[in-house]
Amino acid sequence: MLAFLVGEAVRDLRRAGRVGLSAVVLITLSLAALGGFWLVSLNLERAVTQWRERLRVVAYLREEPRSEAVAELIRKVQAVPGVQRVRYVSRSEALESLKRTLGGQSSVVDQLPRNPLPASVEVTPDEATATPEGTRALVQRLVALPEVEEVQGGAEWVESLAQWRRLFQLTGLGVGAVLALAAILTVTTATTLVLHVRRDEMEIMRLVGATERVIRLPLLLQGMAQGLMGAVIALGGLEAAYALLAPRLEPLLTLTLGLSRAVFLSAPEMLALLGGGAVLGALGGVLAKGRPFA
Repeated sequence: MLAFLVGEAVRDLRRAGRVGLSAVVLITLSLAALGGFWLVSLNLERAVTQWRERLRVVAYLREEPRSEAVAELIRKVQAVPGVQRVRYVSRSEALESLKRTLGGQSSVVDQLPRNPLPASVEVTPDEATATPEGTRALVQRLVALPEVEEVQGGAEWVESLAQWRRLFQLTGLGVGAVLALAAILTVTTATTLVLHVRRDEMEIMRLVGATERVIRLPLLLQGMAQGLMGAVIALGGLEAAYALLAPRLEPLLTLTLGLSRAVFLSAPEMLALLGGGAVLGALGGVLAKGRPFA
């Protein structure tokens, strides 16, 4: 029975002709667009998570505290709502950090008559505070401390990156949905043509006692085959584009987003893309009957 159903599905796929090929092309385009936006969104999400973890608010102190007062200062800042971690940076540590940043030009620092950098406290906000509104509130609380002269830091850039990620997600879903609808309609048209070609054959099958499930299941398998073919081609195209473009784009990603490398879809995500293709094709096969599959 299984061999018969698969054989009929292959025959129906051939009968669909150019319309069936068009359905495969549209499914390929819809899943390639969806997968492409998914890849961009996935890497932007990694960048957002990474930058939120790196987010720091720096409170510059009016004067450098004595060594015995540092622990008390850290406890005081740690008690401020929204603070996850606190790190004290002395003036000498700040100067050494500046030298490392300057690299080959660090000799300029040695020519300074005195250390111009203030002592500071680096504050890591907790997860709930790592937003533009939460960070602004934290800055106000830190400024109110008598030891603090100035506070710098904010999450606006990270939030902008998150908004871009959400925009890519919505755009990808929109483009993918439009192309997917076109693909479903094309599969439906192809399956309807097959129904028209097979109408006499299907009547004979009914007369000899074949059930509607046996008669119609090949049409569903035909749609699923079209969907899977489109999904496999789309996935192969995405992998080829990733292999070609990722090495060239990674230096730019490091410079702009701080990502050492771009990632591709995971195995479950690739299976979801393949499953999406099969579902698109199956929907086209079901809709061609004009009533739910039975």
